[in-house]
Amino acid sequence: MSPRLIRKYCSIDSESERLLESAMTRQGLSARAYDRILKVSRTIADLEGSDEIDGRHVAEAVGYRSLDCTCWT
Repeated sequence: MSPRLIRKYCSIDSESERLLESAMTRQGLSARAYDRILKVSRTIADLEGSDEIDGRHVAEAVGYRSLDCTCWT
């Protein structure tokens, strides 16, 4: 998914944006990781049948990212 499509299909509200930015800062994640978290958030929302990505979806995606990072260090 291109960055343009990510922005189109993976838009999040300001609360979710703050949550994601906080996680990015705490974990020292890159812009590439940011896009990956958005895509996973979109998938989680889709699996729940939700048209919108909300904070729960972002938090779950960040949690999966955290698991991924701790397994490889």
